Amino acid sequence: MDFDETIQEKTKRINRGNSFYPTKSSSRIADGDSSDQLRPVFKSRETINNEKLWSIMGSYLKNDVETIQQNIVNHIEYTLARTRFNFDNNGCYNATAHAIRDRLIESWNDTQQHWTNQDPKRIYYMSLEFLLGRHMQNALTNLRIEGAFKQALQDLGFKLEEIYEEEHDPALGNGGLGRLAACFLDSMATLDLPAWGYGIRYNYGIFAQKIVNGYQMEVPDYWLTYGNPWEIERVDVNYPVRFYGRTRKVTENGKEKTVWEGGEVVLAQAYDNPIPGYNTFTTINLRLWRSVPVQEFDFSLFNQADYFKAIEARQRAEYISSVLYPNDSTYSGKELRLKQQYFFVCATLQDIIRRFKKRRRTWKDFPEKVCVQLNDTHPGLAIVELLRILMDLEGLDREAAWTIVSKTFAYTNHTVLPEALEKWGVDLIGALLPRHLEIIYEINHFWLQKIEQKFPGDVSKLGPMSLIEEEHGKRVRIANLCVVGTFAVNGVAALHTELLKTTIFKDFHQLFPKKIQNKTNGVTPRRWILCCNPGLAELYTRVLGGVGWVNELDLIRQIEKKADNAEFQRVWAEIKLQNKRRLVKWVKSHCGITIDENSLFDIMVKRMHEYKRQLMNALYAIYRYFQIKNATPEERLNFVPRTIFIGGKAAPGYTTAKRVIKLINAIGEVVNNDKEVNQYLKVVFLPNYNVSNAEVIIPAAELSQHISTAGMEASGTSNMKFAMNGCLIIGTMDGANVEIAEEAGKENLFIFGALVDEVNGLRQKVSLDW
Repeated sequence: MDFDETIQEKTKRINRGNSFYPTKSSSRIADGDSSDQLRPVFKSRETINNEKLWSIMGSYLKNDVETIQQNIVNHIEYTLARTRFNFDNNGCYNATAHAIRDRLIESWNDTQQHWTNQDPKRIYYMSLEFLLGRHMQNALTNLRIEGAFKQALQDLGFKLEEIYEEEHDPALGNGGLGRLAACFLDSMATLDLPAWGYGIRYNYGIFAQKIVNGYQMEVPDYWLTYGNPWEIERVDVNYPVRFYGRTRKVTENGKEKTVWEGGEVVLAQAYDNPIPGYNTFTTINLRLWRSVPVQEFDFSLFNQADYFKAIEARQRAEYISSVLYPNDSTYSGKELRLKQQYFFVCATLQDIIRRFKKRRRTWKDFPEKVCVQLNDTHPGLAIVELLRILMDLEGLDREAAWTIVSKTFAYTNHTVLPEALEKWGVDLIGALLPRHLEIIYEINHFWLQKIEQKFPGDVSKLGPMSLIEEEHGKRVRIANLCVVGTFAVNGVAALHTELLKTTIFKDFHQLFPKKIQNKTNGVTPRRWILCCNPGLAELYTRVLGGVGWVNELDLIRQIEKKADNAEFQRVWAEIKLQNKRRLVKWVKSHCGITIDENSLFDIMVKRMHEYKRQLMNALYAIYRYFQIKNATPEERLNFVPRTIFIGGKAAPGYTTAKRVIKLINAIGEVVNNDKEVNQYLKVVFLPNYNVSNAEVIIPAAELSQHISTAGMEASGTSNMKFAMNGCLIIGTMDGANVEIAEEAGKENLFIFGALVDEVNGLRQKVSLDW
């Protein structure tokens, strides 16, 4: 469908039965257009039987200002039950969110119906984290109706920018892994791919970080306190999930099979979150699971005055989806984490299989219609669960079931640190998931036989490649399971992938030389330029003559021609200054620190970890402080004023990382209050780093630091976001820095430090010297 295709032509094309999908050159009706936009018919019998219904639902909601205003006002009164006398910013946010969601649901329904009719192979992205960020601006931007909503709200007496601030970030992720998952959803929708995301609807998610006397304090992130207008609760979509119990052998039709019974059962209830693509009608789904009890309330116990016991089952069930990454330093914490992972994969696979069974076909067709991507090892038990379903419930033999399983899953690895690879104690799995432990041992048995056949007489391969670690108590290596049970394994940067092949998965690579592939991480320019840096986005659009760069970022290479243009430089510098002023205002509001907008903004924001080396940056701040302090007043004039910003959360049990946060705040306390130095240097710790805060922080950066020890960072994605927003990188040749240097040119990065092949030698030298 071309840009200039008329509504009438589109209607005729749809009714001829052509694809619902617009082509790559297609777009939605222009922002603010009041034309009728007819929906596809899909040639179903219901079209004939429900002519009145189809007539009423035959058009998409209009996007002119007057219609939008009417939608918002209707939701104020009919959805929120408010009046014109009780119409504040929060009420306006909720009503506006519902008005946008109405439009998302229309496209979501038509997208799903199209895929049901076409029956393509579907992609299912399973991730324990989805760090989505706020929905409203992203939805308006991708639907290309932000201008119309801005005008509609302005006429009603509200500012869209202020309404954006009413939204609370969904607390569904922690770091780059979750942000990558969110970017993939945006990209898959934009590319019109038949994809679904699956995760957990955490009540509290990751904690909110507060800084008290320089120390990190973790407080619950009550992101659902006022509800979530973007989600659709599916009370009719729920699946049973079993824990504990026992197994027994039975014979049916002359065949022996295993039955898992008893124990404890909870329900996984679905909550759907529409994810729109940019400038396309495609809206895909993120389905999140909430754990609820099978029986809400034990009335007999309540009547016996055992009030706490009456609700005990409910509480146990709800704990499962309460918090992202509960502290696993205790047995109960480990058990809860494992419960979360199995709960998530069990419900997801039941949902996938239900959809697969809508059409009559055999199980051999399953890998031709289903591809499941495992984002890290957290969903790794899905391999075992699908095998259990096929063998125990569907009656397939082990060989046939394993063939299907190994053609269905692919696995993304996010770390080369052996201590970061998940391992679950055999005793824990045996107690919580007894049937799964039996299957894991069965997989391991035939897997070790295969290794012996491939490497006869080489027993040194068996230990590292086994699914069971024997040292320090028996544990199941989930990463090894993910390599064995998938058709592809990918690293997330070229360097990281090569390290997988030569270090932790070396033996697997020798056995499967084509299985480990590189898929360098990426970030979406929709959120990380178009939404968070509208000034820069407008400049790109003006210079490049359109918004094509939003989907084809390579087009911005053409801007190089403008590098020496004085007017272009002036506009670029003004955009950066406006972004810096926005961050100055944010820091004053959240930290109480006054920043010089003309100082050099040197920013490092990421999860707090020793290998990311925030400590080294803190030591540099101390070094620079003493350089300035020991200089004469005349010498100090030669120092370029610099503000060093560092932000990130430390895991609650990670004492060293939390001490680094305290150190950074202590440095800031000294530096910022030293009148001889503070006009040349300030140090600020940015609290509660999350997606929305990043959207303020990243566009303001002039320098950003990505300084992990070479070979330690799998990829990194914040480096890409900073680079996309006109920031220079100070970094090591680690992770995606390597590929950014190749794309942008090493001359445009400040690279330092040992290369990956030099690091081990340095470690050995230090060890010997010590």
